[in-house]
Amino acid sequence: MQVLQVQLAVQADPAEVSRARRWVRDRLRAGGIDPEAPVAETLVLVVSELVTNAVVHTGRPAVLRLLMPVDPAAVPTALRVEVADASCAAPAPRHAGADEDATNGRGLELVELLCERWGWYPDGSGKRVWCEIGDPDGASCALAGQPAAQVASAR
Repeated sequence: MQVLQVQLAVQADPAEVSRARRWVRDRLRAGGIDPEAPVAETLVLVVSELVTNAVVHTGRPAVLRLLMPVDPAAVPTALRVEVADASCAAPAPRHAGADEDATNGRGLELVELLCERWGWYPDGSGKRVWCEIGDPDGASCALAGQPAAQVASAR
């Protein structure tokens, strides 16, 4: 399977999250994936959560990377998102608790629920958080859990 890898530099500003969502929708459309499809809507939500975490918790720029099949019609659509940031602190899913008015603490919980798999690994002086979203039938990305160096060689 050929994989297209695109990336976006995200500044250390929470307003960048909406730009990241628009960018992902545009990349999906350009790649032949309907940005209104359920897998695309899930992807946009996950990107929003991961970019928000990177920007808010580090206060530094991040890099958003999207990996998707070159020809989504040839194989089941499976997508991988990676967000690299400058913090070496491990992501820690928190449970928001019973306070339904709470506005934070649910990001990684959503990622965990919506993705086939997710994880993180050290990357230089920071880390890379990744997740994979399969097609509606549950097909997974062939790049599961591979660091970026291995992803590049899989193309």
